[in-house]
Amino acid sequence: MSSKPAILVTGASSGIGAVYADRFARRGHDLVLVARDATRLEALAERLRREAGVAVDILQADLTRPADLAAVETRLREDARIGVLVNNAGAALPGGFVGQGPDQISDLIALNVTALTRLAAAVAPRFVASGSGAIVNIGSVVGFVPEFGMAVYGATKAFVQYLSQALHTELGPKGVYVQAVLPAATRTEIWQHAGIDVNALPAVMETGDLVDAALVGFDRRETVTIPPLPDASQWDAFDGARTAMIPNLGQVQPAERYRTAA
Repeated sequence: MSSKPAILVTGASSGIGAVYADRFARRGHDLVLVARDATRLEALAERLRREAGVAVDILQADLTRPADLAAVETRLREDARIGVLVNNAGAALPGGFVGQGPDQISDLIALNVTALTRLAAAVAPRFVASGSGAIVNIGSVVGFVPEFGMAVYGATKAFVQYLSQALHTELGPKGVYVQAVLPAATRTEIWQHAGIDVNALPAVMETGDLVDAALVGFDRRETVTIPPLPDASQWDAFDGARTAMIPNLGQVQPAERYRTAA
């Protein structure tokens, strides 16, 4: 058993989650891997035990099911070895908003928003009590680019970004690191499940490159990490414009432009 904190990774059976598991294992961390596909999880766990010499537990769970979600929450609350939560599990939907059914939308929100938030809420009190720990939330650049047109998916990822930044503000002073990772198009199975040919996209990052870049941001303790963005000053300007508005938002009267008829 490693003396380093264990890492719990959701959506760990493939794609970004599997690469996170691989990279943390090679750093010497024990793992708790969560996903729906037990066969894939066990194959990954066996490989990492053999190649990295770490302990790997698997939890088969569909995070849209209340009982499965509750089991993972319990593990996060009670297992003091877990010092990092990687909230990676997520999905997208095929087609446009008017073609997406209510059950599809509800399931997407349950996974991308509700499960992610509840898992963070399950572990945060323990991290705060110890004055240590990290929560990594996988968002998307789609969360601040509505022009991409992925309305519900993008809205869930905007939630992830906001939640992460708000938790950074609240939990950071208490010793808990919170990181939002915002990929662009990355070569994962999410595209196939959404009915999109990933090979038809103009620019697609490989999962290994994405996670390696995200871990550089993790080591630097960045609040928001955007691996595909070449010029970090663009994000700084974007965020700076947002924060510059804050002092002007508390007003007794509407702004003058709304007190004059068009």
